[in-house]
Amino acid sequence: MNRPDGPHHRGANRARALFHTRPMGDLAVTLPAAELESRRRGVVDLPWTWLTQVHGAEVVTVTRPGEHAGARADAAVTAVPGVAVSVTTADCVPVVLFGRDERTVGVVHAGWRGLHAGVVGAAVQAMAALGDPPATALLGASICPRCYEFGRDDLDLVAARWGDEVRATTADGRPALDVAAGVRRALAEAGVTTIVPGEHCTAERADLYWSHRARAETGRFATVAWLEP
Repeated sequence: MNRPDGPHHRGANRARALFHTRPMGDLAVTLPAAELESRRRGVVDLPWTWLTQVHGAEVVTVTRPGEHAGARADAAVTAVPGVAVSVTTADCVPVVLFGRDERTVGVVHAGWRGLHAGVVGAAVQAMAALGDPPATALLGASICPRCYEFGRDDLDLVAARWGDEVRATTADGRPALDVAAGVRRALAEAGVTTIVPGEHCTAERADLYWSHRARAETGRFATVAWLEP
């Protein structure tokens, strides 16, 4: 399996994923609809289910092209070939899930609030309900703890659920959250056996990614998964 910070990833069978980057163009859902649709099709030429993300644990199951587009949710799963499910991020952890038999795929937007709400486990359960639970997770670029100062009270809250591995310090020694470590813990607890971490920090790589936290940017990059027909 290739590292998940390059653009394209192929499973052994039909599962596919793409980790979009800044040079490929802004895909923030606040852009004009026609322009955004054109940009999406230029990235992956399939009907997209995109989400109005709310940092919760809602998961949509997509059964036909474009179903649930714009839904208020933070994860989407499908067993339908030729349908693209997507999330957008700019510091939160994007996750791609490949079903054990590659009859399902899913995507997750996992910030600290969604992680705490249980979005990772909810997405795994939704794929299991389709008959093919995920065995592989690919994590894309997200903000690293060196750049993610975090309040002590909220850090205690997250650590109480996901363990002290989420505790870290910033480059200047302040309390920090390792949100990717929490996502990996959640995936492992949910039964995902192969977890491929991302390599890049969105705050440190302005050439490749937008960062809301580091630069107050409004741009977003997308993570897309689909099954080949």
